Amino acid sequence: MSKIDIVLGTFFGDEGKGKIIDYLATKSDVTVRCSGGNNAGHTIKANGKKYAFHLAPSGILSEGTLAVIGNGVVIDPRVLIEELEVLKNDGYSIENLKISDKANVIMPYHIEMDKMLEAAREPGKKIGTTARGIGPCYCDKYERSAIRMEDLIGDTFEEKVRTNVANKNKIFGAYGWQPVDADKIIAEYKPLGEYLKDYVCDTINLLHDCLANDKSMLCEGAQATLLDIDFGSYPFVTSSSPTVGGVCTGTGLSAHDIGEVYGVLKAYSSRVGEGPYITEQDNEIGDTIRELGHEYGATTKRPRRCGWLDAVALNYAVKVNGITGLAINHVDTIGKLPKFKICVAYDYNGEITTNYSTNAKFQEQCKPIYEEFEGDFDISGATTFDELPEKAKVYLNRIEELTGVPIKFIGVGASREELIVR
Repeated sequence: MSKIDIVLGTFFGDEGKGKIIDYLATKSDVTVRCSGGNNAGHTIKANGKKYAFHLAPSGILSEGTLAVIGNGVVIDPRVLIEELEVLKNDGYSIENLKISDKANVIMPYHIEMDKMLEAAREPGKKIGTTARGIGPCYCDKYERSAIRMEDLIGDTFEEKVRTNVANKNKIFGAYGWQPVDADKIIAEYKPLGEYLKDYVCDTINLLHDCLANDKSMLCEGAQATLLDIDFGSYPFVTSSSPTVGGVCTGTGLSAHDIGEVYGVLKAYSSRVGEGPYITEQDNEIGDTIRELGHEYGATTKRPRRCGWLDAVALNYAVKVNGITGLAINHVDTIGKLPKFKICVAYDYNGEITTNYSTNAKFQEQCKPIYEEFEGDFDISGATTFDELPEKAKVYLNRIEELTGVPIKFIGVGASREELIVR
């Protein structure tokens, strides 16, 4: 029986997972998306064009690869269909798509609830949500009033919408928020269900059958470790589990089925939205990194906060996820700086520690301890590790020393082909 390899983010997302996923997807029989929703984006270049996937698994670009949306994903059918139509118009087949019948559906009232709750938060306490309805949809899932894909394409859809709208409008009324219209939602969403119904199935048994038949499988993570609802910088986190545990709960696969776990990072770090960020450079250096690395959100277009790589936080991600190999991007970007740094420990009230904690008070009182490296190197055109400049090798070797995890992939440019595989 084969195993499922996993690609996930080690920091706050936007690490460039799409490139690694795209490379591995071409070698996989099955690719699976297991958590999150269209609050995340993987940007992939194919045939000279950029595709920003927010819901469609990246493997959908690879002919012969089964592309599966697992039960842990929350789906805005309008967004998914828009992505599928772009692919169809560019000549791609979408017949290899499978959607879990247990995946939850993002409804218009989820998006309104998201906007309303964020607007109601006091200044300084806002989460920085993308306002796409992700959190409220997961809330309904755990409150057990969610609409699943099996409902969207089934006979219970209209009844569930009317019940939920009646309840949501009571909340909207209490906040003085505009109510939503059940008839309008039903009229809009029924055709979406018709469009997607042929792709909906029991993906749990499908995936296990694929493993039993020795099909190679890749699970693509969304967001990243420090945004995990349990293990991230709560409450400035996402609403799902983008760590390795979310793979099992979001697909129906077991821990026994997991093979390699690849953790993706950048040669520096970045974050979108609010929340603590120990190595942030809220200064000219951070601005320079942002421009050199084109650090603007694939989904939101918001400018990302930028700073140095944090090896303490990286080791936390290694522990939580059982990472077996690292994939590092933007080494070309960091090489454009004359000098750059990596955080190797924290000074916590005079005590030196290499243990990471998401506790807010701990993060407020930690000061990063840095090591400095020489920049001004060019890695463009390098196809092997040996061809990299010595300065780049020094930095990469130090990351391996600090984590005890080998670097398996090195991005040397923006395109999908610019990747060193070790």
